[in-house]
Amino acid sequence: MTTTPAPARTAQRTASAQEIDAYRAAVRLGLPAAPTPHASPVHTFVLAHHLADKTVRALTTPEETSVVHLGQDIRLERPVRAREQVTAALDVLGARRESRGTRIAVRTRLTGDDGVDFAELVTHALLVGAKNIEPFGDIPAASAPAPTGPVGEPATACHTLTPTTIRAYAHASGDLNPIHLDPEAARAAGFDTVIAHGMSVIALACEEIADRYADGDITRIRAVGGRFSAPVPPGEPLDITLQPDAARHTVRFACRTANGPAVKSGWAQLR
Repeated sequence: MTTTPAPARTAQRTASAQEIDAYRAAVRLGLPAAPTPHASPVHTFVLAHHLADKTVRALTTPEETSVVHLGQDIRLERPVRAREQVTAALDVLGARRESRGTRIAVRTRLTGDDGVDFAELVTHALLVGAKNIEPFGDIPAASAPAPTGPVGEPATACHTLTPTTIRAYAHASGDLNPIHLDPEAARAAGFDTVIAHGMSVIALACEEIADRYADGDITRIRAVGGRFSAPVPPGEPLDITLQPDAARHTVRFACRTANGPAVKSGWAQLR
């Protein structure tokens, strides 16, 4: 029985310029080509995901490996650079029991090849059915910035994700979970069909925010977060509502389909 957090784990990854470009291209399939060649802020999650997923699944038994991504916060000093060796260091912050299993929070710090930390990610996940983990540590509260000042003019965007766009994102991000690619695997997991990656929705919101409020400069997004409410199936219109403050320093967003909210309490901060 697990009673204490696992020691910090580390892994090293390198992203080529081609991988960075392919990721942005996959996210922007419904938008014009990216006006700048820099990495999406969500590319930090791409570099951290495999280590986080491996660590989370190691906390429980193989029979209890259904992991639901509940929420994600990303804060970064700069974007991922092409060809740099990035070290990801992960700590499990805490675990607590819930009716469906065990909720956990993990923190991942990314360090560049210059030895300087440039990003921190906090991931919330639910281990469905996991009963062998004793509560420990702390589950941090959502870290969305508090509203300040008057609000600006809201905006909306509508996208429809398809099996082709979902597949493109899967290969660009390296997340080949069958629930995103195989309808039978998705149905076995309780979905009607394949579903989009939650982080692809947040990445798409980042692109809309950069295009509308940062002159297309994705590097001006220095933090982003959101909570996942429901899956996004292909063929369903996805409405993204953007609410900037008057100074365009913070943009709050929500994403929903006809079935209800998909991402709620979304936010991004701009430099």
